[in-house]
Amino acid sequence: MLIDDNEIDNLINQKMIEAADIAENIYTHTGAKSAIEFLKNLEKLEDVGNNILPEVIFLDIDMPLMDGFQFLDEFDKLGSVTKDKCKIVMLTSSINPQDVNKSKNYTYVKKYINKPLSQENLENLTV
Repeated sequence: MLIDDNEIDNLINQKMIEAADIAENIYTHTGAKSAIEFLKNLEKLEDVGNNILPEVIFLDIDMPLMDGFQFLDEFDKLGSVTKDKCKIVMLTSSINPQDVNKSKNYTYVKKYINKPLSQENLENLTV
């Protein structure tokens, strides 16, 4: 799943993932609020939802209404099945060391990558 308020970044990243042929489904959200609602709705579907939960969530930090860190705070309130299955990769243009350090406070964040997503990033992605 891609969460980024920039639709062009989402499109580019989606094409990179498609080219790497590493995902059956790619969900894109231009807002963190809609992404959280999507995950909450999947939880309501129980077994069906669990089967289509994203394994990796690429999350931007700087977004309006709800930023990446606010998303992580809401993500923490989701069920254990969701939190166990979904691994989060911060995919951002932020080079602020405070953002890097803050992301380390969240156990669900497995990696911090600077935009844009590259084939090399995807090949070396272990979460």
